[in-house]
Amino acid sequence: MKINKTYNENCLDTMARMEDNFIDLTVTSPPYDNLRDYKGYSFDFESIAKELYRVTKDGGVVVWVVGDATIKGSETGTSFRQALYFKEIGFNLHDTMIYQKTGCPFPEQNRYYPIFEYMFILSKGKPKTSNLIKDRENIYAGAKVARNNHARMPDGSVVANSAMKNDKERKILPYGVRYNIWRITSARNKNKNTGNHPAIFPEQLANDHIISWSNENDIVYDPFMGSGTTAKMAIVNNRNYIGSEMSEEYCEIIKERITND
Repeated sequence: MKINKTYNENCLDTMARMEDNFIDLTVTSPPYDNLRDYKGYSFDFESIAKELYRVTKDGGVVVWVVGDATIKGSETGTSFRQALYFKEIGFNLHDTMIYQKTGCPFPEQNRYYPIFEYMFILSKGKPKTSNLIKDRENIYAGAKVARNNHARMPDGSVVANSAMKNDKERKILPYGVRYNIWRITSARNKNKNTGNHPAIFPEQLANDHIISWSNENDIVYDPFMGSGTTAKMAIVNNRNYIGSEMSEEYCEIIKERITND
């Protein structure tokens, strides 16, 4: 199978040609709950989930960005059902993260305005790569605090923790690991060459997951490549990519974007 290519086909056809344990990282957002018109295409979630498990390397990660539609006054719960199915077929639910948007264009009047989607971090075993981003500014940077060398047991008792260092104090670093709620600006007015794609993946979101869960020269896959954000950010970060996209129109957008953006 050729890498650094987007295949104009159903992702099940692309993955069928992949060997077992082939992909280091998948970063994608599926067309969930028919919230967008993706040229009339739908997808077989359970078959795709099983194939993703097969082609993901041991220690590899799938980043699954998904939300829920509200139908007849009730959220569908599709996101939770998908996360639980991934666990059922063998993935670990390594983290449940939140992608917080900057606004809600069409709010309803009887509920709080929805501005987030879930980002399920699914791992095949323990993640082999974890380059956690440290950009959370510590307001107490430089201060010294006592080191906690005790641990609380299941029965509530507190005992000395021999695994902790014996230092009596530690210095707070300027930046700490980012929290798992990411506030990211909408992509529509920032990305060039995206044509009329209805749901552009934010570049920062794809970028930050790619650097978090993969290393240079790894293979990053997107089974719903859309406007090509995952491919573009894989290239920017010296990763290889493979994409699947059923729309010929969107494949042309991807080609233009990774060539001229």
